[in-house]
Amino acid sequence: MSPGIGLMKRRLEKEKDAVALAMSGIIKKYKVNTDQIKTLETKYDDDAGDWYVALGWNDKKAIIKMDSVQATITEIKEL
Repeated sequence: MSPGIGLMKRRLEKEKDAVALAMSGIIKKYKVNTDQIKTLETKYDDDAGDWYVALGWNDKKAIIKMDSVQATITEIKEL
């Protein structure tokens, strides 16, 4: 019997882990240098178990949604 989602250990337990994954997604997708990216806001959704990280670079901004259990980016929404 496998444990339910609530009993599984999350791979993205800390805010810094979520920010690091979000930054790597932006670097890969937009070919941006790390020093150009600024963390604007982070939020953890307790009900869904998802991290939301808002990042900004140059004149662009994006919200990155991540699954904390699987440690994967599920959506990048550019603003």
